[in-house]
Parts: sequence; C-alpha cells; structure tokens
Amino acid sequence: MEIPKQLIPLEDTPGEFVINVGPQHPSTHGVLHLRIKLDGEKILEIEPHLGYIHRGIEKISESLGYRQSIYLTSRMDYLSAHMNNQACSLLVEKGLQIEVPDRAKAIRILMVELQRLASHQLWWGSAGLDMGAVSPFFFAFREREQILEIFEETCGTRLTMNYITPGGVMNDLHPDFVKKVKALIKQFKVNIHEYDKLLTGNIIFQKRTQNVGFLPRDLAISLGASGPVARASGISCDIRKLHPYDGYEKLDFSEIVMDKGDSFTRYLVRIEEMKQSMHIIDQLIDNIPEGDYRARVKGIIRLPEGEYYQRVETARGELGVFVVSDGNKTPYRIKYRTPNFSNLGALQYIAKDSKIGDLVAIMATLDLIIPDIDR
Repeated sequence: MEIPKQLIPLEDTPGEFVINVGPQHPSTHGVLHLRIKLDGEKILEIEPHLGYIHRGIEKISESLGYRQSIYLTSRMDYLSAHMNNQACSLLVEKGLQIEVPDRAKAIRILMVELQRLASHQLWWGSAGLDMGAVSPFFFAFREREQILEIFEETCGTRLTMNYITPGGVMNDLHPDFVKKVKALIKQFKVNIHEYDKLLTGNIIFQKRTQNVGFLPRDLAISLGASGPVARASGISCDIRKLHPYDGYEKLDFSEIVMDKGDSFTRYLVRIEEMKQSMHIIDQLIDNIPEGDYRARVKGIIRLPEGEYYQRVETARGELGVFVVSDGNKTPYRIKYRTPNFSNLGALQYIAKDSKIGDLVAIMATLDLIIPDIDR
C-alpha cells in the first residue's frame, strides 16, 4: 500500500534541508517540536511532533469521579482553567438536570471573562516578545497581575483555580471583589491605548504580520479551526452566541469577526475581544444577583446511562466535552475536543511558502497552548 505523502518522513533532497525547531522549554507556549523542510529560507513543509508533555488526562479522568476529574482540565489550557472547569460542570448539570442559581451563573461569567482578559493580555505580551519587542511583556503583566490577585483572593490560587464546580462555584466572592474588578476595568480602559501605541500601530510589527500566514475561510472550516483564529478568517463561531450558556443570552456583546485571515487580523480580533470582555463585565459587576452561590449536589455523582456533550468558548476557541456514562460514578469514556489541536493543524498549510522568519509571527498569532493538545 502506498504511504500517504504526509506520513513520509522529511528527508533532505538536493538544494533542500531539514531543520528542527524545538522542543522548547515548557515555560514558553508548551513543548512543541517542529521539523521544517526548507529551500533556502522558504518553508516547503512542516511536520509537528507532539507528546512531550502528554499526561493521559482523558484516561485518568475515566478512573476518577466526575467531581475530581473536572480539575484535571485546568492543566490542559491552563490560561483557560475557569472555562475548562465550566464545560465539565455544565455537562454534569445537564446530565443531572441541576438548576444553577443565578448568582452562581453571574459569578461564573465574571470569572471566565476576567480570565479571557488575562489570557489575551499574556498572549499580547508574548506575541510582542516573540518578535523582539520586550516592553509589551511588562505592560501586559501590569493588568494581568491585578486579575490574578483578584482570583487569588476568591479562589485561593492564581493559575489553576479549581473554582467552578457542578451546581455553581466553590465559594462566594471575596468582599473586595466588586471594588477591585471595577478599579481594574477602569484602569484597563485608560491603558489599552498603549497596546495600540506599542504594537498595533508599530510599523515594524505591521510589516511582520500583515499579509503573512493567510488562513482562507474554507480551509479554516475544513480544519475545524475555532476561536479568534477562525473568526479572523470570517467564520462566525463564538459558542457564547451560537449556543449560549450560564446566561450569556441575556448579555449585550458583539462577536468579533474579520475576514482577511492573516496574522495581523488574528491579532486585531483578540484586541477587540478584550474590549468586549470588559463590556460584559461592566454589565454584570453592579448586578450580581443575591442568593446561593451553589446548588445542592451529591458528594458522589452518577450520571444516568447515556451520552452527553457540552461546549464552551475558551480564550482559544471551542472546547467540547463528550462523556459516555454507564451509570457508575466514573465515566465509561471521556473525550475532550480542544481548540489548540485543530488550530495547530492549520500551521502546516498557512506557513507553507512563507519565510522561516515569518514562522515566529504565525505561531504567535495562533496562540497555541501545547498541554491542551497533549492530553
């Protein structure tokens, strides 16, 4: 049987050579290894090698209870930990037909939108740093640190919060939560113009990203791309709009869709999404309902026999959770549809025929978190 071309190992041919990029240290975007076939500086093929940070999260989840396995998902896309926990909690609530209190729904949205801000801020600083601009990294951490301190007060930790739980949230808001969030949003609205001054309007950054790394709309659809990567190619795919959950249908916000599909457009989509997250927070921060922050849920959860699916919009796109239950206290099968896996699949297509120097800009605007792929 003839081996498909994409499975044939890359080899040197006259005038061409293969280089290795990575595996990088896990303190970057995660441990990714790329084998790149070049003709001079021109990229001919890219072959991603994964598995360096694989921890078997899906299989481990099948040996844990539904409550315990939720918090393993914080370690996938660790910059979307709240959203990952939210997806699993929503699935359990759907299976058990649990009615979540309005207060808990509002708290969840506030937390996930703050995390979307924090994630995009880190992406913005890292994107500049990847292309040689050091200052944006420090500016991004100015507001990001405030958000992490707010998380720490209410959740007890800053990165993998383990806060959203079936039935609501783990505990009520810290007494200073509202005051500090309002101060943060007020400050960020004043400071966000610096993001445009440092990068958006920077002619060097524009030359590095404009007309670089095109992802056509039809290709993005066929690859299953989602999140800002897909919306920059003209695809309406925001789960908060298409399949609202936890009260998003009651909020006024815009889905940011642009159609040029290059690296600069993917950058612009995330900048605008930060503004929309602030708009969502503004609507809720003075209108958090009174009442319980968690519904009563049994300590040992058993989903009725059947199949269940739930999706949410993380900072990088659609996270889907699929569970097959046989009625026991552990899932018979669990599968995560993570956005980074599909978005990485676009790399070999959009980087082809680009210069090796453009690969950094392309990777930066895909905003990959590799543990979300190696699960």
